[in-house]
Amino acid sequence: MTANNTLGHILRTQREAKGLLLRQVAAALDMDTALLSKFERNERKPNKEQVQAFAKYYQANEDELLLAWLSDKIADEVQHEVFAKEALKAAEKKVDLFKRTKR
Repeated sequence: MTANNTLGHILRTQREAKGLLLRQVAAALDMDTALLSKFERNERKPNKEQVQAFAKYYQANEDELLLAWLSDKIADEVQHEVFAKEALKAAEKKVDLFKRTKR
């Protein structure tokens, strides 16, 4: 994963493209400036509701932000596991099965 497709990079790019300061965005979204900075540096992960709030505030594609958020979470969880890639392939099959059986 490159730093360019992480949620943090996307959030920073969105903010800078609109010419906004960290404190402006933090105030608008009722969060601490330091927390927003950590999100942008990929040091902390926002929750789903925060990602949706970012999408609305930046008028960005919510699906794109949620995909980056979820893939960051998954990659972070399995990155040090020996069988990470195999586990991801198995999980993909399970997701397909769960969707077919409406589990």
